[in-house]
Amino acid sequence: MEDPEGGAKPQFDGASAAGRRDGKKSRRRKGKRGGQTRSAAQAASHELSGSAGQPARPMEDAAGHPARKRKRRRRGGQGISQDGSLQTQAMEQTGAPANAARPGGDSASSRRNRRKHRGKRGLQGRPLTSAKPSHVPAQESRAEETARNAVPREIQNGAGAGRKGRQESHGHLGDRPAGEHAWPEELYAALDLGTNNCRLLIAQPTRPGQFRVVDAFSRIVRLGEGLAASGRLSDEAMERAIEALRICAGKLRSREIRRMRLIATEACRQAINGAEFLGRVVAETGLELEIIDRETEARLAVSGCSSLVGRETRSVVLFDIGGGSSEIAVIRIGDNRFSRLANHITHWTSLPVGVVTLSERHGGRDVTPDVFEGMVREVESMLGRFHCPEIEIAETGDFHLIGTSGTVTTLAGVHLDLPRYDRRRVDGIWLSDDEVSAMQAKLLSWDFESRAANPCIGPDRADLVLAGCAILEAIRRRWPSPRMRVADRGLREGLLTDMMADDGVWRRHRNRRGQRAR
Repeated sequence: MEDPEGGAKPQFDGASAAGRRDGKKSRRRKGKRGGQTRSAAQAASHELSGSAGQPARPMEDAAGHPARKRKRRRRGGQGISQDGSLQTQAMEQTGAPANAARPGGDSASSRRNRRKHRGKRGLQGRPLTSAKPSHVPAQESRAEETARNAVPREIQNGAGAGRKGRQESHGHLGDRPAGEHAWPEELYAALDLGTNNCRLLIAQPTRPGQFRVVDAFSRIVRLGEGLAASGRLSDEAMERAIEALRICAGKLRSREIRRMRLIATEACRQAINGAEFLGRVVAETGLELEIIDRETEARLAVSGCSSLVGRETRSVVLFDIGGGSSEIAVIRIGDNRFSRLANHITHWTSLPVGVVTLSERHGGRDVTPDVFEGMVREVESMLGRFHCPEIEIAETGDFHLIGTSGTVTTLAGVHLDLPRYDRRRVDGIWLSDDEVSAMQAKLLSWDFESRAANPCIGPDRADLVLAGCAILEAIRRRWPSPRMRVADRGLREGLLTDMMADDGVWRRHRNRRGQRAR
């Protein structure tokens, strides 16, 4: 028997399709064998095996009974009968229902089983590859499904304050499209030890420019507490930081990390015993942190927020209000936009003041309007020494501010009146100039206890938030803008983005997808 399209082909194990009518092909059974149907190729191979002098597969056993053949179940009742013919053909010849051609018929239980397993099998009955890597624990998988776009703002004491296991996906971060895999062997880690916080992210690259967070940690350690007065890191502050770093080290050791970058910022830059402290960190946790300069810190903040700058934007002032310093970058985008937004920075500065240092100098617990104005004027005098050309605004929408810090995310949470801080609702939100002024006035009217009771502030930030508002107010007076965008992201995201871009993981991912498509 010759195949009508390409001649005879060797047979694979399975039932013959010799009984199929000429010209009829099953779309589900068509294989990549020169355009032939698998059934036609199998039937032709029976004839080949006999003509070549090789024993064909026996059709009868020693007693003369037909040899048992494996049945192939088809949807719609199109199974294969034991004589090799299709049940649909038997139905056409006899007029009997399809389930009558199979002993036992098509019972209700078998139909339920087929429906139950239908979503787990491909067109040829092969199980599809799981959409999640096998190394991801079931708890993380469930968390990803229920809170795919969430990330803890602060995972206190490693337990997440009730938000454990929630995944981060924003801006450069993203969840995988259906059927797309992140690569288990390509985990990246970024740790930022700042003046006020210790933060860690572990992530996998997904779509170009984005990644999925596998694990996260954040704790307020106040490493820079008392630094402005003594010039040294206190023993209590170092103990708090090392305790948090031990948790981070355990998370890093529990996974195979392709590449990591661990940084320390202003507190370790300023402290006389900063290098001594980092040596103690290596001895007690095994983590080697590098102290980055202020320019690098500004560029990382821009890299972490680049996806929040729209294509229509021509100029941006991005600021990161930290615990011991505040970085400001002026970004001008022409007609040709680089793949890295940090390459568009024209001017930058780092103010030696943050929420911790400013609140310690002026008092952050009981802040009156006069005290608040004094903080604003101190920051304004620092900005006066920053020589930067004025930003020309041709059309509405050409220019805006971007703030990435606990100060602006707190303002956004208070503005939304959230019963609990929700990063998914805060990250990327726009606030008008009037709304920012209203939120600052509201916080200034509250006493310390009222600020501590707010779920978006809490007792750990109640004495710092107004100092952050003072820095924000000085920036708004220097660069008036009708709107500001809030970013709940920062140095860690910038570190991850830069490492993945340097390694070309997204370029390789595009190539893999292109190969699969072909």
